[in-house]
Amino acid sequence: MKLFYYAHATHPQWQVACGLVLAQLRAQMAQPEHAETPTLALLYITDHYAASAKDILETLGGELPTVTDWSGTVGIGIASNNVEYFDEPALAVMLMDVPSDQYRVFSGVAPLGLGFEAHTALVHADGNTTELPELLDEMARRTETGYLFGGIASSRNQSLQFALAGDGNMRGQGHASGVFSGGLSGVAFGPEVNLISRVTQGCKPISKVRVVTEAHENVVIGLDGEPALDVMLADLAVSLEKPQEALSAVRSTLVGIAQAPTGSDSAAIRKTGNFGNEVLVRHIMGLDPGRRGIAVGDYVSVGAQLAFCQRNAQAARADLMRVCAEIREELEPQEEPLFAMSVNEDMQAPVESARRIAGAVYVSCTGRGGPHFGSASAEMQWVRHALGDVPLVGFFASGEVAYNHLYAYTGVLTVFTTEVSN
Repeated sequence: MKLFYYAHATHPQWQVACGLVLAQLRAQMAQPEHAETPTLALLYITDHYAASAKDILETLGGELPTVTDWSGTVGIGIASNNVEYFDEPALAVMLMDVPSDQYRVFSGVAPLGLGFEAHTALVHADGNTTELPELLDEMARRTETGYLFGGIASSRNQSLQFALAGDGNMRGQGHASGVFSGGLSGVAFGPEVNLISRVTQGCKPISKVRVVTEAHENVVIGLDGEPALDVMLADLAVSLEKPQEALSAVRSTLVGIAQAPTGSDSAAIRKTGNFGNEVLVRHIMGLDPGRRGIAVGDYVSVGAQLAFCQRNAQAARADLMRVCAEIREELEPQEEPLFAMSVNEDMQAPVESARRIAGAVYVSCTGRGGPHFGSASAEMQWVRHALGDVPLVGFFASGEVAYNHLYAYTGVLTVFTTEVSN
């Protein structure tokens, strides 16, 4: 694979934004290190353009005739290399140099065929789909690795997806213009598409890890053999005798939940104090004084681990740097020293690598982004600072997908790699 093309623009008129994006793409097409005729494109738009989604896809498709397959979605915010667009009309496009036999765009009208050997998959989803967890499980089982990455569309109006397959729709599945709502869509990739993907959490534990000893559906009743409500109040240092103070503390608190590990009871929390990938952060939905329980935003089973946590910008930034460092390390040749990184040090250029990044996709939570990191576009600036000036697009989701799980307050960073030619 050669270097991917990418472009982004903002303008009140979508036609002008499309023109700016096309001008950027055509300028890159003149450069020899880029792909000659990519056929796959990712398209992300902010919800300001949602009503014109079909027109945007038709315009870009007409101006880029070699691109036969499109995938993407809408977000309250979208991202590209070094920039975030929140609450403004904007779009971002990436043209991917992936062999046509190594990917398939899928949707409700173009399901993934049995003849394609899927290794991983980029997924876009509608959060209003009631069977979404089951669809993610099914899609993960359709891949060799079980690994999905992507997120749920976020929008203040139309929640839509782009999915246009060059090989057409399956007979009997209906007609599609390439823009639709509901369900699941995306791109499945074959085994020859090399990628590295990491999940970065945005919350910091404020209590030790406890074991759920009694639960009913989404109500945690017992933690370490004690009433769950009493444990939480003690960890937060509040009392129901002061309801306003207790309510304020509970509202700012989340729970991190993980299945019981085979090793140490503290396996859900890293030595750095951050959550691992196996932890799902969920809201506290309410209190159950009668059973001394806590209602959370997911089903909880006895034996699971649980830790109380809060959103923390410093922890999120440190964990983002960690995953970027891990990706850079995987790109280094085995005989070279690993690339080390600290949040307090300047990131230097890497040593010669056996592989390089052809392009990247970043899906972050709508609750993160620049404002959470201290300034506009700060999150994407940190990614660029760590990975370098690489083609990147993405969006800010109402739920992030990695493996077959739905996360919250996380970022899912995926880079596509290619061998460096001598």
